[in-house]
Amino acid sequence: MSESLVVCEVDEDLVKKLKAFRFRKETNNAAIIMKIDKDKQLVTLEEEHEDISPDELKDELPERQPRFIVYSYKYQHDDGRVSYPLCFIFSSPVGCRPEQQMMYAGSKNKLVQTAELTKVFEIRNTEDLTEEWLKEKLGFFR
Repeated sequence: MSESLVVCEVDEDLVKKLKAFRFRKETNNAAIIMKIDKDKQLVTLEEEHEDISPDELKDELPERQPRFIVYSYKYQHDDGRVSYPLCFIFSSPVGCRPEQQMMYAGSKNKLVQTAELTKVFEIRNTEDLTEEWLKEKLGFFR
């Protein structure tokens, strides 16, 4: 294989933050946005957001660079129940540099395993990240 797939490690502080995020008590929507530090080959925290809708979240994402997002979403079920699924969203916009795409794609599974997430989604255009899109994706997990 001429080009080996780079799998980046996950920053230790970020691992702790993700574990705490999993057990948070707040009932609002919240997000952790992560990026890869290319020089260190490390997945690191970029931003944290509290009380952020999917539409506001998409405005925080770069249009030409990949990002990883862990999103705690207040999900209203059709039968009236409320749950708070943790969603992993891989934003991999069309037009990113190929080496950047490969680095993120190669590191995605390790990050998902580290964060112990099961609801894993991918968007190719930041405009696709809407409440309707998220509800449709979560509908498969009922």
